[in-house]
Amino acid sequence: MPPQKLYAGVKLRETRARLGLTQKTFAERLGVSLPYLNQMENNHRPVSAGVVLALAGEFGLDITELSTGDSERMVSDMREALADPVFADVAPPLADLRLAASNAPALARAFLELHRSYRQAHERLASLDEALGRGAPHTIVSPWEEVRDFFHYCDNYIDAIDHAAERFACPDGQRGDVIRLATEALGRRGLSVEIADVAAIRTREGAVVRLSAHAPRATQAFQMLHQVALVTQNDLIEATLDLARFQSEISRSVAKVGLANYFAGAALMPYAPFLAAAQSTRHDLERLADMFGASIEQVAHRLSTLQRPGAKGVPFFFVRVDQAGTITKRHSATRLQFARFGGSCPLWNVHQAFETPTRFLRQLAETPDGVRYLCVARDVSKSGGSFTAPVQRYAICLGCEISHARDVVYADDLDLSNPRTYQPIGISCRICERNNCPQRSMPPLERNFQVDPNRRGLLPYEIV
Repeated sequence: MPPQKLYAGVKLRETRARLGLTQKTFAERLGVSLPYLNQMENNHRPVSAGVVLALAGEFGLDITELSTGDSERMVSDMREALADPVFADVAPPLADLRLAASNAPALARAFLELHRSYRQAHERLASLDEALGRGAPHTIVSPWEEVRDFFHYCDNYIDAIDHAAERFACPDGQRGDVIRLATEALGRRGLSVEIADVAAIRTREGAVVRLSAHAPRATQAFQMLHQVALVTQNDLIEATLDLARFQSEISRSVAKVGLANYFAGAALMPYAPFLAAAQSTRHDLERLADMFGASIEQVAHRLSTLQRPGAKGVPFFFVRVDQAGTITKRHSATRLQFARFGGSCPLWNVHQAFETPTRFLRQLAETPDGVRYLCVARDVSKSGGSFTAPVQRYAICLGCEISHARDVVYADDLDLSNPRTYQPIGISCRICERNNCPQRSMPPLERNFQVDPNRRGLLPYEIV
């Protein structure tokens, strides 16, 4: 693929405004003309290599902040929203979406919020008859999508909470015993911890926090740290929630759990030690899990959050799916963005992980935009602790763009240079552009199709 041009007008304007500089002064310090800077700030020209070096040398800017990840994320979300039949006659071309995401990100987010509200209103109307028939109260808008989007557009990295967790886990600059630290922190708040034969993974009753004896050690540690977050970091979490401005109290409550979970994961695997270990082990999930007393899923999720400015790790995507193919967790620090609605591509190796328990499946994949990825999938089934208890069955997938594959142990012995080794995958059949996919479940909503009763190919219709 040819090198991708970097358009970062919004970031340039934000940097100049933060420094309180005029365009003329900013242009002089970057070593470019005033008209050239104006064109870059309005995305009429890409940012040159000289400007990137000047931003780093003159202003100490982390050049990874100029990446187009957030823009690509919004383009993917807008494409899927515009695949809605309500936009059938007015869907703009992809180039216009990229311009909107780069030049007017606030407007793009407002459009996505408007479409989300439209979908929710449409779903409420569709269920009105049923709700009235059973005499139930009005349908409450699900908060999951709002909270998911909050983390999605924070790059799944919450700086203040991540630093707070690191200070907790490394009180003297070195990683401590988090179980001991958590026990002591709770004790200072008058709380004790008991491991008990209870069904719930974690409960708090008065001054006693009970953890299930059936839960794995990593889960017990995580839940202790979650409780630590609630009692020692409440002010920080509440301040973060205030800034997020959620639309409902239930959304705020869901997000509070998510932020406490974030603290727990960041304390169990504090940023600097975990980043160093990830690099030294070449992101070996099993070795990292053993080193930090965490589960495979916890490690994979933490790897996808290593986006601290000035100390970023390999940009990974992370996803968890259930047996029906429904995405239950998702995040991407790469150009790969997951479908907001519906399931994921059936050609993706994450769906095959259920067939090979405890094994890591490797896949070289290529999306319709020509970007190639290394994908690593594994099942993460969770026992209920007894014969009669239900088993939770999930599969996770961690992946990165192929340019980072040499830093990942799972790429060893794979032929990264052979185009034929890459499996063509999509994001969702709703917006996938591939015409000849044997697993397509429905025509793409952006394209027309025709049916010939006298001809049958791979599909019962032809995409035109």
